Parts: sequence; C-alpha cells; structure tokens
Amino acid sequence: MTLSIFERVPASRWRGVTWAVALATGLAGCSSLEDFNPFAGERYKTVIEPVVPASQVYDQGLAKLANGDPTEAAKKFTDLGKKYPSSDWARKGLLMTTYAQYQAGSYDDSAGSAMRYVKEYPKSTEAPYALYLQASSYYAQILDISRDQDHAQKALELFKQLAQTYPTSEYVADSKVKIQVTSDQLGGKEMSIGRFYLHRRNYTAAINRFRNVLTYYQTTRHAEEALYRLVESYMGLGITDEAETAAAILGHNFPDGQWYKDAYTLLKSGGLSPQEHPGSWITKLFHAVVPT
Repeated sequence: MTLSIFERVPASRWRGVTWAVALATGLAGCSSLEDFNPFAGERYKTVIEPVVPASQVYDQGLAKLANGDPTEAAKKFTDLGKKYPSSDWARKGLLMTTYAQYQAGSYDDSAGSAMRYVKEYPKSTEAPYALYLQASSYYAQILDISRDQDHAQKALELFKQLAQTYPTSEYVADSKVKIQVTSDQLGGKEMSIGRFYLHRRNYTAAINRFRNVLTYYQTTRHAEEALYRLVESYMGLGITDEAETAAAILGHNFPDGQWYKDAYTLLKSGGLSPQEHPGSWITKLFHAVVPT
C-alpha cells in the first residue's frame, strides 16, 4: 500500500515537512530569488500624472467630437467633472457629456446625464437644452406601435415639461412638433389595443381604450376613428344613448368623413339617429375642450 507523504513521516516532523513543501512550491513559481528578496529595489514605481488644465481637457473633448469620435469625447468631458468638481468646468463638461453621448447613440446614458444636469443646474441658461436632449434621447428610441411605448410616453412628458417650464426657449417650437408626433404614436397604440378587444367583442375593454384616445390624444388623427369605434362598441352593448352621442360628436367635428357616414348608417340600421345626450361623458369631454 502506498502512503502519502504525511503518513510516511513521523508526526513530530510534519511541520518541518509542510514548511519545506510550501517553500519549495513557492520557489518553483518564482523566476528568480530576487522575487523573494525583501531588500531588493522597488518593482512598482509611483507614476505622477501631469496636471492638465481644464480648458485643455475641454478642448480635447471638442477635438474628439470634431473627429467623429463622440464616445471618446464623452470620456474627456466626464473627466472634467471628476478632476474639477463643483466648478464651472464640471457644469460645462456635464452638458457636453450629454451631447456627446447623444451623438454616440448612447441614449440611455445621455438621458441620465441630462436629468442630472437639470437637477443640479435648473437655473442655468443651458437647462432648457439639457431637458431637450433628455426628451430627444427617449424620442430617438420610440418603437412601432406593436411594441412597448414607454420611451414615447417619457418623451411626451419631457417635451411638455420643456414647453411649460421654459416657454420662451428656442427649443419649444420643435418640442411642440414632437409632442404631436408622440401623442399620435401613443394614440395609435391605444387604438390598436382597442380594435383588438372590439374584434373579440370585449366591448367594455375596447371602450376604455377609445376613451383614452379622446381623453389624452384628442388632437391626433385617431380621434375620428375612436368616435366611430365607440358607436360600434356601445351598439354592441346596447347602450344607445352613448352610441348616438358618439355619432353626433363625430358628425359635428368630422361631418364629411367616411367614419361619420359609417356611424350614421350603423345607427339607422338599429332605428337610431345621431344626437347628443347631456349626461354623456363624451359630450362633457368635447364641450370642455372644444366648445360649440
């Protein structure tokens, strides 16, 4: 029978053997005895980096941008905040970091940097621009209506915030255009889900979606169809007052549209006609927004 090294050596010598094995193992892994020499010179020397003026770091970032390398530019601008915290250079660097990240397509990073800028420098003359970049970062990530619309919702809220908080800003005009675009996007999502429920005769769920379109996205192109779909849905439930009201509002706002013609025909087939009922939520909603 073969014994291990510890079984062949008397117990009194185990410590010495163990130490010798450990030493031999350690030496075997060293390239020379100098590695174990406590009196040898320093193997690692401290390198002192030269202090680079903030203006030079900023210019380096601008150069990276000019050369089409926004990712590296963002790193340079970020360095300003690290090396010169609580300074005006840190503020400038944070704004340029946001811009460089946006140019690099790092939209989540850009949105995060922009949010931080607005939080830390809300009274800065560049705060509207930072908020605009934050909104634009979400806007750039909007997907088609078959996908989640979280980015569209965030973009809409931020563009509205910009228009309300900084009404004289040069970015308000474009923000209003994008408010309309994102509203149309979100309204389209609601319509898509509403049609899904309507097709399956889940009228109550469908009505809730079409109601959202009229409540939150009434100025979009989806409002006309939403009113017609409400006529369909309420007819399906047998709630004639709401069906007639939806058709009447539809005819008042879109008298020449095909959706109104279809709604009129649908009501007539049931012995009904378009007419507003004062107690209807549709009447109250439209008279509150578009007085007649």
